[in-house]
Amino acid sequence: MKGLVFLGEGKMEFREYADPTPGPDEVIVRMKASGMCGSDLNHLNEPKRREDQIVIEGHEPCGVIAEVGSAVRSSEAKVGDRVMVYHYDGCRTCTNCRSGWMQNCDHDRIAFGGNGHGAHAQFMKVPAHTIIKLPDELSFKAGAAVGCGSGTAYAALKRINLAADETIAVFGQGPVGLSCTMFAKAFGARVIALDVGEERLQMARDFGADFAINPLKDDPVEAIRDLTRGGLGVEKAVECSSNPIARQQAMKVVRQWGTTCLVGVHGAMEFECNELITKQKSLVGSLTFSKNIQDECAQFVAERGINVDALFTHEFSLDQAAEAYELFEQRKIGKGVFIFD
Repeated sequence: MKGLVFLGEGKMEFREYADPTPGPDEVIVRMKASGMCGSDLNHLNEPKRREDQIVIEGHEPCGVIAEVGSAVRSSEAKVGDRVMVYHYDGCRTCTNCRSGWMQNCDHDRIAFGGNGHGAHAQFMKVPAHTIIKLPDELSFKAGAAVGCGSGTAYAALKRINLAADETIAVFGQGPVGLSCTMFAKAFGARVIALDVGEERLQMARDFGADFAINPLKDDPVEAIRDLTRGGLGVEKAVECSSNPIARQQAMKVVRQWGTTCLVGVHGAMEFECNELITKQKSLVGSLTFSKNIQDECAQFVAERGINVDALFTHEFSLDQAAEAYELFEQRKIGKGVFIFD
């Protein structure tokens, strides 16, 4: 089979791999959809990779079980099942792994598409315990979205215990931020969406945002105070852009006792400690999701009829990978996905 690999320094290529065969506790997934994620660009543009660091990319897999190992129970997986893949594995024995948070493994964390082979190929071999059944109501594209960006958004809202009577500010309306906007509306909350791109702000409006603010045109702190009763600010804020200024603003716009959640990774943040201390605010981080939360998110999307497919603005074949990532890096597309026959 052909797999897409990143070499670093902005270079990629296709390599030929033998079709995988499962070990006793493994399954083979025939890809149907493999999403593109902003973190892919970090992998693509990092320093030149050593040969032993090169793996098949892609960490938003969704497809159909093609083969199962001899020790896999039919209750776990059987040929023909429509499935997502929880894209982490670990030692399976530490406290984090046993509680479903294998991305926080204390010992041997594997991230498929990072330091283990991923989904940008026709087939993907994974441990059977990473498989999550895809609800019948969801498309393969929807499953790919839940497998990273949308699942990350859902977990962040759960992390901060967003309630229906609250107002939330969502900084950054990329795929994660737009998912936050959609899910927060489904939770019943009032949503203020922020982004510097007018097209993304329009998508946020289309997805249900009550207000949309462009920080290049309006001071977001003042604008949000004007939109909240008594100018007190919002109860919750989620920062999805990794922009250091946006992180500061996300801290300032929450009211006393409010909570800010940082989701966008990398970069730094500076803030006035008294803003946190004297107003007794909370600052938390949220790293993707557990396997259980990915499953819960998929069920939530299916039960509420949330159209996460609308996050995807472009579909590509895997042969179009170079063009797809060039457009993605130039921000000429929204969220892209590779579709397989």
